[in-house]
Amino acid sequence: MLSTESGAVLTENEEGTDQESSASMTMEDYLHFEEEAFKTPNHGDIVDGIVVRVDPDEVLVDIGAKAEGVISSKELGMRGDVDSELEPGDQIKVYVLQPENEEGNVVLSLRRARAETTWIVAAEKQADGTVIDADVREQNKGGLIVNILGLRGFLPSSQVARAYAGSLESLVGKRIPVKILEVNRKRNRLIVSQKAAEDEDRARKREELFSRLQTGTTVKGTVSGITSYGAFVDIGGADGLIHISELSWDRVSKVTDVLQLGEEVTVKVIKLDPEQTRISLSLRQLQQDPWERLVQSMPVGSIVEGQVTKTKKYGAFLQIMPGIEGLLHISELSWDHVERTEDVLKVGETVQVKVIGIDTARRRISLSLKQLSAPPASLAGARTDQRQDEYPEVEE
Repeated sequence: MLSTESGAVLTENEEGTDQESSASMTMEDYLHFEEEAFKTPNHGDIVDGIVVRVDPDEVLVDIGAKAEGVISSKELGMRGDVDSELEPGDQIKVYVLQPENEEGNVVLSLRRARAETTWIVAAEKQADGTVIDADVREQNKGGLIVNILGLRGFLPSSQVARAYAGSLESLVGKRIPVKILEVNRKRNRLIVSQKAAEDEDRARKREELFSRLQTGTTVKGTVSGITSYGAFVDIGGADGLIHISELSWDRVSKVTDVLQLGEEVTVKVIKLDPEQTRISLSLRQLQQDPWERLVQSMPVGSIVEGQVTKTKKYGAFLQIMPGIEGLLHISELSWDHVERTEDVLKVGETVQVKVIGIDTARRRISLSLKQLSAPPASLAGARTDQRQDEYPEVEE
């Protein structure tokens, strides 16, 4: 057992351990340790530091090097950014501008460190496909300049959301969601897309929409597109199609006769196809079925007025009430033999006819013109109540 100068007593084991530890670190190891501990940083390094002193024109930072680092006032904040005041003891990341200046200090930049770190974050956001907000600063001939994560980014006009494709200036000054498409630090290039962010948002909303929609549900939407075969309606996350046949009980020649782009409508969901993400909608099924009115107001034997909508070789179709057409068979045009329908009726002509048959299951009405007058004497004994079971299968 040994005594130290301070009076502490060491056991033999402790003495041996202390001697062993000292012996294990050679002079070479010590010098290497000193070199690593006070390694001179290189230009472009981003290192951790602790604020030692804050002066009006510079900030002194301990970065663990042989000499302390200095940050000039112009290297404190990023362009357009108001830097918060630094205080002694604050831990910060700094960018090495110069390993050693004339005074022997390391020249540092807080602004560049933040910028470089932000570029790394931007690359991570691109890899993750994260949707983030960007502030639109100005418009140029190719698109929009945005501020994203404190960096200057570019939003090409081809990547602007569809709703703003024709009015880029309306986005200036607004904050919009975007996805990062390209990060190139060497070229100082950052490309973003509002359209990609919009598509992702719509995909999420579409999934939510299909999870809660059911056939027969009534929903509200906005007409987002018009084609020759129908209208697309945005119902909040997905577009549904109203086929032209589902616009009205009346015959519709042009979709724009019923709906206009941007119009708000209430529609009924009549079919869902989650795999194809297709939604079929109907406008007419929220309207009263004209057949219900027909059965009540026009029983067989009624005399009604109808307008000729088209003529065929087998007869003429007459609209007898909104949404309902009946067939006036060629055999019911006259007691005399008729060779051509057009010899008796013309499209657009309005005539009175008699309802001689109603098939509610097949939604068909048979009409007669000749039965509004008595048959000629030569046919007095003949039957005049011919049934129209031969109602032809015709294209609508």
